[in-house]
Amino acid sequence: MIMMGHFALLVFLAFTSMQLLCIAADHDAAIFYDSFEEPFNGRWIVSDKDDYKGIWEHSKSEGHDDYGLLVTEKARKYAIVKELEEPVNLRDGTTVLQYEARFQNGLECGGAYLKYLRPQEAGWKPKEFDNGSPYSIMFGPDICGLTNKVHFILKQKNPKSGEYVEHHLIDPPRVPSDKLSHVYTAILKPDNEISILIDGEVKKKGNFLADQDFDPPIIPAKTIPDPNEKKPEDWDDRVRIPDPNAVKPDDWDENAPMEIEDMEAVKPEGWLDDEPEEIDDPEATKPEDWDDEEDGVWEAPKIDNPKCQTAPGCGEWKRPMKRNPAFKGIWNPPLVDNPNYKGMWKPRDIPNPNYFELDKPYFDPIAAIGIEIWTMQEGILFDNILIAKDENVAESYRDTTWKPKFVVEKEKQKAEEEATGSDDLGGFQKKVFDVLYKFADIPFLSKYKLQILDFIEKAEEQPNLTIGVLVSIVVVILTAIFMLIFSGKKQQPRVEKKTEVAADTSNDQGSSGEKPAEEEKEEEKENETGGAAPRQRRRDT
Repeated sequence: MIMMGHFALLVFLAFTSMQLLCIAADHDAAIFYDSFEEPFNGRWIVSDKDDYKGIWEHSKSEGHDDYGLLVTEKARKYAIVKELEEPVNLRDGTTVLQYEARFQNGLECGGAYLKYLRPQEAGWKPKEFDNGSPYSIMFGPDICGLTNKVHFILKQKNPKSGEYVEHHLIDPPRVPSDKLSHVYTAILKPDNEISILIDGEVKKKGNFLADQDFDPPIIPAKTIPDPNEKKPEDWDDRVRIPDPNAVKPDDWDENAPMEIEDMEAVKPEGWLDDEPEEIDDPEATKPEDWDDEEDGVWEAPKIDNPKCQTAPGCGEWKRPMKRNPAFKGIWNPPLVDNPNYKGMWKPRDIPNPNYFELDKPYFDPIAAIGIEIWTMQEGILFDNILIAKDENVAESYRDTTWKPKFVVEKEKQKAEEEATGSDDLGGFQKKVFDVLYKFADIPFLSKYKLQILDFIEKAEEQPNLTIGVLVSIVVVILTAIFMLIFSGKKQQPRVEKKTEVAADTSNDQGSSGEKPAEEEKEEEKENETGGAAPRQRRRDT
């Protein structure tokens, strides 16, 4: 038994030693690594710019003994930078950029991205680090309003124009919406492949030189529309024109009113012609402090006449108005095909003077890592920032630094959900959200994608709204389907629906393309009452 105990101890020590050796080897393989176990003062430089008043702290991650770089105040700008010992050449083999971020108080509006800066010869100083400091790559989470993405932006110099252009990865992954630690990884490979990982899982793949993966494309278009070419004055791009031979019919009365008195209407029996609709309140009295000279002559407030409540109406009776069957509105000639139509004009294409070809992107070297953000929430914690040339090294760091923390946080979250009885509901909601995100990517719903994503975000922030959000999204989807089905059907012009007489005349003799003034006034009245017809007085009945 003693021998077995010694053997087990030796195996444990050997295993532990191997782990420590692996970690040490990975650390040696890393080009840059900061665990923030030691205070950042002296190693990271805080910007002296006036706009950046946010205070950084060396702080433990909630629930752990692990330290990180903490954003301490809400509604502030922050800027801090760390110079590398030597610039990193991104054109040489694989490069892996990785770091952890945790939104301990959640994140509704703010950034948590890193900027990988060009050498200082590009025109910046650590103490003056700000939004304008030249970077080569910007990478990481950004959330605010409809924006929810893990940015990857390459800033590349155009060798022809000499200008630096930001190239944004198209359809980047969304940011996890919780308060747990997450690790963000960007892998740049020598075959021009770019991979974005969250928690070790590939969320987005692309190619630096593919037009569909970056906006604008890293390689410009070979041709561009001639910026100096102008549309000829005699170019007619009207598909249809008013018929020049059409003549307004003799019986078309543009001055006929939209409504006329209903001459068949009869005053209801019992109508009280001599009774006003409102009378002075008999119970009202003049206030004791009322001064006629200063306040004017006092008048009792008005109330509804009680006699009118039992009668069909009071006051002068007037015939109600009705639609005028002779109303046709402003005459316009019908449209016919334009015999001089030349098509839609566009300038001719010319060779793009800024066009160039590349075998791979022109990456400027990385000489520093900066965090320059604005956020409405405090509690953002940055940790374990890594630059390596081997993706296996990055995976090893994830397994040894991030994963143990994440497992603990996940178990704690699960226990809290079980304690509040929301675990089953939360799991159901997560599945619902996953399905909804897939719906948002359906091509024929692209027009409504931002609207659907906005609904989903609100539901994730307030889980009690899930059912309501589901209904809203179903309505949006059904609307899109109906639009798809019926988009080819033309609606009849509004004026043609007025009366049969007007409709027949419009088809044969022209149409009322503009809304008559009377109709516009009628619509204004409807808008003022919320779209409903105004309540009629008794005398109008």
